[in-house]
Amino acid sequence: MDMDNIQYQMDNMRPLGCKGTTGTQASFLDLFLGDENKVKKLDEMIVHKMGFEKPASVTGQTYSRKMDTYILNSLSGVAASAYKFSNDLRILQSYREIEEPFEKNQVGSSAMPYKRNPMRAERMGGLARYVMISSLNSSFTSGTQFLERTLDDSANRRLTISEMFLTVDAILNVYMNITDNLVVNQKVIETHVTLNLPFIATENIMMESVRKGGDRQVLHERLRQYSQLCADEVKEGKENRLLSLIKQDSLFKLSEEEIDNIINPLKFIGRAPSQVDDFIKEEALPRLEKYHKKEIKGSLNV
Repeated sequence: MDMDNIQYQMDNMRPLGCKGTTGTQASFLDLFLGDENKVKKLDEMIVHKMGFEKPASVTGQTYSRKMDTYILNSLSGVAASAYKFSNDLRILQSYREIEEPFEKNQVGSSAMPYKRNPMRAERMGGLARYVMISSLNSSFTSGTQFLERTLDDSANRRLTISEMFLTVDAILNVYMNITDNLVVNQKVIETHVTLNLPFIATENIMMESVRKGGDRQVLHERLRQYSQLCADEVKEGKENRLLSLIKQDSLFKLSEEEIDNIINPLKFIGRAPSQVDDFIKEEALPRLEKYHKKEIKGSLNV
């Protein structure tokens, strides 16, 4: 989505062209003895030479600072996506399910030797927040141009525009560094699924029992009682015995084999695998083929 938005902004970018001191092209009209077609032709030739399709139609002394807003908002979108990725990674790393790369001699914490803080994801989040907040500068600049223009935009733009591009570049470097060596701890994930799947499967168990003639409200109440009891026991460090309680209860009218078949993890993932395959084939790869020019690696000093 971010790549498509950036491409859209590039395709629709309209530079100033040659509009003269106040945007009216009065001096060019005088130069060409009142021939408006020549003035328009010069405007078009200049922007074509610069690699653009069309010049801005109506301007003041400068092009509309709204253009800056569009461009920098697209960079803010990249930062927001990276920020979400970094936060999700930090949450999953706290569960030890997925981890960012960790160098052999890297220090995870200056105080606690055992820790492996997600410093890459943290850095990405910090940089992303800077970009997202900085993008507001362009909106304020665009909205406070007064009648013609105001020169207090000059210093602001020189800082904001350059710093946002440089910062997004740094974010993407960290992003590549993380994803190149991402660690997925499948056994930890399997343990968490095994622990929590019985709770998730209660709706499926209830519906299957209803098909066999059970009363939904009665079944729901029984499952609620069992689930609350077992959840409290799990919090105390005990095993989750929810399935055992259900299997022993004749109210559900299900055999052990039927219950085991219901709680097969593969029954809960829907089209997730094929959705990923489709996304890679139909969305990701065409964009990579379009934009990818050479092998790029993200470097990060730890």
